[in-house]
Amino acid sequence: MSLNELWFLLVAVLFIGFFILEGFDFGVGMSTRFLARSQRERDQLVTTIGPFWDANEVWLITAGGAIFAAFPEWYATMFSGYYLPFVLFLLALIVRGVAFEFRHKVHTNWTNLWDWMIFIGSIVPAFVLGVLFTSLVRGMPIDASANMYAGFTDYFNLYSVVGGIAMVVLCFVHGLTYIGLRTEGPIRERAQKMLTKMYILLLIGLIAFAVLTYLSTDLFDARPVATPLLLFAAVLTTALAYFFTGKRMEGWAFTMTTGTILFTVSTLFVGLFPRVMISSISSDFNLTIMNASSSPYTLKVMTIVSLTLLPFVLGYQIWSYYVFRKRVSDKEPVGH
Repeated sequence: MSLNELWFLLVAVLFIGFFILEGFDFGVGMSTRFLARSQRERDQLVTTIGPFWDANEVWLITAGGAIFAAFPEWYATMFSGYYLPFVLFLLALIVRGVAFEFRHKVHTNWTNLWDWMIFIGSIVPAFVLGVLFTSLVRGMPIDASANMYAGFTDYFNLYSVVGGIAMVVLCFVHGLTYIGLRTEGPIRERAQKMLTKMYILLLIGLIAFAVLTYLSTDLFDARPVATPLLLFAAVLTTALAYFFTGKRMEGWAFTMTTGTILFTVSTLFVGLFPRVMISSISSDFNLTIMNASSSPYTLKVMTIVSLTLLPFVLGYQIWSYYVFRKRVSDKEPVGH
């Protein structure tokens, strides 16, 4: 495996980790309005992700940093071409982060406003990322100079909008399984009941996404075996999550929704490889892991540093999940 391939794999792993970990954060944030019926229950939900949400976002920052260092041409084209969607995405995350900190540090009349900001700051990023990745694999107007000149319909079309909605539903379902795993009391039972309906909606969304992937992209042509297998695995793990939820096996249900995210996001990266961005103007203008990468020396130094530090970072995050493993009850003091 070349260093270019290794760093593409690492970027893919970082994004997959972000979608898995921040996915349930987004889902819990959405649940504060779709599931919670009182301020006490919203407090309970926020407490389940309180120790983790900021560390989970580090995966996205690291992925962006890895693209910047390993594939500067990819970084320049994507971040300039998707400038407005990224601004909206980052503003939503900023508002959400502020809301987590402020919701109980100001007068109680403001608490409801901050709770709405948590909801908006959870649903908007999930939708924007779904739109971004699906439009990216569909192809964007990139010219010979690696400049992207996109119009509204390049960002928002049937495929990308369905991808965005599917990501929102997937994060919500992932968050509901996390709530079932981490809470006690009435809200846990309500999450279980809501999941039985949401799984059906998620299955419909994944099947629609798979059909549109076949019709709107070349992922099936690029990977005629891997792409359908990965999409089938995403549907299968969703069905298994439904089964385990019915059996009250919450740990297994959460593992299955984790698998659904893993297989769905993997489909996009596997179908892209060795490309990193697809030009809808001409395949000659595609950005690949070769023409968009840094020098071999840069990749070598980055590999040594990353593999040295990675075990410590992963160890710290695993330890934090172990420390805060206890279920959160509806009588839990706010902020604990």
